[in-house]
Amino acid sequence: MTTDQQQPVEAGDTAAASGAAERAVVLLSGGLDSATCLAMARAEGFRCHTIAFDYGQRTRSELQAAERVSAALGADSHRVIELGMGGIGGSALTDHAIDVPENGGEGIPVTYVPARNTVFLSLALGLAEVVGADAIFIGVNAVDYSGYPDCRPEFIDAFQHLAGLATKAGVEGHPVRISTPLMALSKAEIIRRGTELGLDYSLTVSCYQADAEGRACGRCDSCRLRREGFEQALIKDPTIYQS
Repeated sequence: MTTDQQQPVEAGDTAAASGAAERAVVLLSGGLDSATCLAMARAEGFRCHTIAFDYGQRTRSELQAAERVSAALGADSHRVIELGMGGIGGSALTDHAIDVPENGGEGIPVTYVPARNTVFLSLALGLAEVVGADAIFIGVNAVDYSGYPDCRPEFIDAFQHLAGLATKAGVEGHPVRISTPLMALSKAEIIRRGTELGLDYSLTVSCYQADAEGRACGRCDSCRLRREGFEQALIKDPTIYQS
């Protein structure tokens, strides 16, 4: 499904050829981090094309949040790509037989979705070629995160190398840049940055098991990190909880 807030650009119509602002593809989950990433890309002057994924996740409200955030921040277009990663399972976010943990724990948690960022970035890379984007923004973070292997700098470096080899743009000497502006920021620093840019965090949904209205459970790891981030940033938390 594709929701275009403006007319999509034609394939090969690059910003450099037209003299217009550079373009970026922004991965937008509807959560706090990806929304901040979009705000930062816009602040850098990029014309942004946002992409969200309907991959079989527990909560549909995050897809609605992504559409809200994309529209509020003036993205040129917003696309929702259907993947159905629930078909392979292996994660509490795609398999309802696996409970979402509420007490943290050691090691890589069961909320890790196998190969998710690899798949997401691959599709974003394809879109970047189609719209003539110079960069892909993704809100991965190596500070306040849940131990996911595809959020590490090493993973991004490897994918950047792949982007230079696997695309027409890369072969022609203009590989798409993978931008991770949140990588070294704490959750509090991310929230402060987004607030400085005027981002309305009430539009976002971060909870792993939010209800149909987007209300957060207040117990999962994502809720804990979000709540602690607002507390440490000394900024009022606009999250609506289920109880």
